[in-house]
Amino acid sequence: MKRAEMRKKAIQAINKRGCLLVYPLANRKEPLSLWSELFPRSPMRWEWDQDGDNRVAELWYLREQLSRSREVIYAKWFQNRATLFSFEVFTNLIGYLQSSKWKMAGPSVQILEFLEQDSPLSTKQIKAAAELEGRLFEPTYNRSMKPLWQSLTIVAFGEFEDSSFPSLGIGATSTLFEDLWREGNEIEEVSAEKFLRSKLGEKNPFFKFAEKIKRLHFVK
Repeated sequence: MKRAEMRKKAIQAINKRGCLLVYPLANRKEPLSLWSELFPRSPMRWEWDQDGDNRVAELWYLREQLSRSREVIYAKWFQNRATLFSFEVFTNLIGYLQSSKWKMAGPSVQILEFLEQDSPLSTKQIKAAAELEGRLFEPTYNRSMKPLWQSLTIVAFGEFEDSSFPSLGIGATSTLFEDLWREGNEIEEVSAEKFLRSKLGEKNPFFKFAEKIKRLHFVK
């Protein structure tokens, strides 16, 4: 499958399903993934050597391309894994999640302030701005990023070549997707929940995850 065709089919699948992981979890049927939508009869093997399945690498390339396409949204959301959203599911998740106040520690708030001023930034740039560089501060950085990802306050956008391995570009949703952020915050919680139940289904792992993080981490 050529890259242009793969991209087109990927966007169609994301808009149809509303929410997809990039890669499947241990080749399970759920949650649905972009891999299972594009290659439904092929188990995924995480192999990167010369004998590996080149579709794994092609999907990694496509993931980055989609993140900056402005046709779908990419965030490290479901269980901190790469997740792709249609605009309508994304805005309704914002309406559902942002209806309550998220519990955020000081570093999370500080990182968000940096990203609201300048987005996207690389992981290296964020750590430097927040003074969280070095292995000693890695756990603090990860804890600080988690509520920002889960509340969809931040999204992924492209990559930075600032180390031996490309670094994920990260930005404030309100900065990179101002219209979607505003639209999402204007959706009432009840309406958002009704839409998500209808689009995703009550037993859908993505909807259940949204319910879980709202219950555990948000306060009225």
